[in-house]
Amino acid sequence: MSPSSIQPAAHAGAAAPLPPAEPGSLHALVLTSLDDDQAQDLVSIPLEGKTAIADHMVIASGRSSRQVTAMAQKLAERIKAAGFGSARIEGLPAADWVLLDAGDVVVHLFRPEVRSFYNLERMWAFGDAPPAAA
Repeated sequence: MSPSSIQPAAHAGAAAPLPPAEPGSLHALVLTSLDDDQAQDLVSIPLEGKTAIADHMVIASGRSSRQVTAMAQKLAERIKAAGFGSARIEGLPAADWVLLDAGDVVVHLFRPEVRSFYNLERMWAFGDAPPAAA
């Protein structure tokens, strides 16, 4: 499956389908790696023009802490092996929420219930939308 054909989760407030990633880019590598490792509910949020921290934020879930840890470690190894440098990793000991900062791409890997609690997709993808009526 190519990174451009991955669809995000169909939960409330889900981001639009993933934009095509430029072949050979760090973004494409991240999407492909997570897809290969069977990440769930994969979402990519374009940040270009919204913030200077990164060009893309990728959010995905693993079925367990063990899968989240494995996805994070493999992704960091693949990023380094592809010549994109070393990704900084936070959160590996508990693996409820692991953050990988790879420079132009920031990756958040969650266990599903932790992801649901923080709801980063809504904060970043729909930050300009008016709040829902009470």
